[in-house]
Amino acid sequence: MKYDLTVIGSGPGGYVCAIRAAQLGMNVAIIEKYSTLGGTCLNVGCIPSKALLDSSEHYHNATHTFKEHGIQTGSLKVDMKQMINRKNEVITKITGGVAFLMKKNKITVHHGHGSFVDKNTIEVTKEDGSSENIQTEKVVIATGSKPIAPESFNYDKKRVITSTEALNITDVPKKMIVIGAGVIGLELGSVYARLGTEVEVIEFQDKILGGMDKDASKELQRSLKKLGFKFHLKHMVTNVKATKTGVTVEYQKRDTEDTLSTKADYCLIAIGRKPYTDNLGLENVGIEKDDRGRINVNSHLETNIPGIYAIGDVIKGAMLAHKAEDEGIFVAEYMNGEQPHIDYNLIPGVVYTWPEVSSVGKTEDELKAEGIAYKSGKFPFKALGRSKASMDEDGMCKVLSHKDTDEILGVHIVGARAADLIMEAVCLMEFRASAEDMARICHPHPTYTEALKEAALASTADRALHI
Repeated sequence: MKYDLTVIGSGPGGYVCAIRAAQLGMNVAIIEKYSTLGGTCLNVGCIPSKALLDSSEHYHNATHTFKEHGIQTGSLKVDMKQMINRKNEVITKITGGVAFLMKKNKITVHHGHGSFVDKNTIEVTKEDGSSENIQTEKVVIATGSKPIAPESFNYDKKRVITSTEALNITDVPKKMIVIGAGVIGLELGSVYARLGTEVEVIEFQDKILGGMDKDASKELQRSLKKLGFKFHLKHMVTNVKATKTGVTVEYQKRDTEDTLSTKADYCLIAIGRKPYTDNLGLENVGIEKDDRGRINVNSHLETNIPGIYAIGDVIKGAMLAHKAEDEGIFVAEYMNGEQPHIDYNLIPGVVYTWPEVSSVGKTEDELKAEGIAYKSGKFPFKALGRSKASMDEDGMCKVLSHKDTDEILGVHIVGARAADLIMEAVCLMEFRASAEDMARICHPHPTYTEALKEAALASTADRALHI
C-alpha cells in the first residue's frame, strides 16, 4: 500500500486535511486508533459536551423561566440516562457522517495505532495485536491532545474524573468539585449546575478564563454565581482522595500554608490538555519537540523532517478544533504548491456556557503590554430589546479599536448567542475594518447583533445610542 499522503489521527484537523488533500487529487490514507472517526472533538469533546449543554439548558429554562413566560408545567425531573443516550446518538450520527465523507472522497481508512518506522513507512498496529506497514510520500501528524491529570490528583476514572468520564455520568451528582476555571471546567460545570448539582470551582489564577478579556471574565463569573457556582480563586489543590462513594479535595490559598478541604460525589480535573504523541515513533525519524511536548514546526507547519507535517493540538497554539481544521487545509494546499495563509490573531475563541463567551483579536491587557494606544467601547445586553424579550439580559459586548486609525483590534462578547455573533467581528477584522465601519453597518432590530453596533458606537467618541 503506497499513498501520496497519510494522516495520523481523524479529529477535525486530520479528517479535514485528508478531505482537502483528496480534493486536490492526492491518494490519501487516514489512520485512527479508535473504532470511530472524529477524534476527541466528535467523540468525547466538543460535540457531546454541546449536546449535554443544550439538554441541561432546556431543563434549566423549564424549571426557572417557563412560568414567567406564561408556560405552566407539571412536576419535572431529569432522566439522566436518556440525556446521555441522546448525546450518544448525536455522536453516532456525526461520526458516521465523517465515515461517509471518507468513502465519498475515496480516502482509505486504517483502524489502529500508527507509528513511524521511518519517514516513509508507517506501522499500523490493530486492536487484535496484528500490524501492517504502509508506504507514504508525506505524513501529517494530527493526533490531538489528552487531559492533564497530575499523579497527586489520583485520577481513577470513577470518582476523580476528566471531561471524558464527565460526559457519561448517569445520575445527577449532589456535588461536584471542578479543578480549573478554564473552558472545559466551566462548560461541564454548567451542565451539572443546571441540573441541580452544587458546583465548587478551585482555580490557581485570580480570575476565571485566564486567557480571556478581564471584563468578559468578570461578567461570566457573575452569571455563573447566580447559577449556583462557588469559586475559590487564587487557591491550589494539594491532594485528592477518592473512595467508592465520593471524593475529598484538599487545597490551600496561594502563598499560605493553611489547608482547607471539601467533599463531593465527583472531582472533575479540568486544568488543561497536553499533546498526544505517545508511541508515535517520533524518535525513529528524529522529529523534534519543545519543552512542553509539542512538535516543533516551521511557518509551513512542517517538522524538522522534510515531508512530515503536524497540525492541531500537537503543535503550539490554541487547542481549538477550528484552528486544527484551518491548519489541515493549509497543509494540504501547501503540499499542492499553493500559498495558503492563516492569521492566528483572528481565530475566535468560544465558551459555551450560558451566557456564552466569545473573543477575537487582542485583549486590553495584551494591548497595554504591547504599548498600543486604543479606544474601548462597551454595551450591556440588558439594554437590548431582544434581550428583554428573551430574558437573556446577562452579558456585554466590548469593542477595542486603535486610538488613531480606528481599526478594530479586539472584540469580546458575553451574552446570548455570543458564539455566533463573534463572526461579524472576525469578518470585519479580516478586512481590517474600523469601529466606525461596524457602527455604520445596518443591524436588524431587534437582535443581539445590535450590541456590536452599540459597542462600536461607544468606542467612537462615546456615541452609543441606547445607554
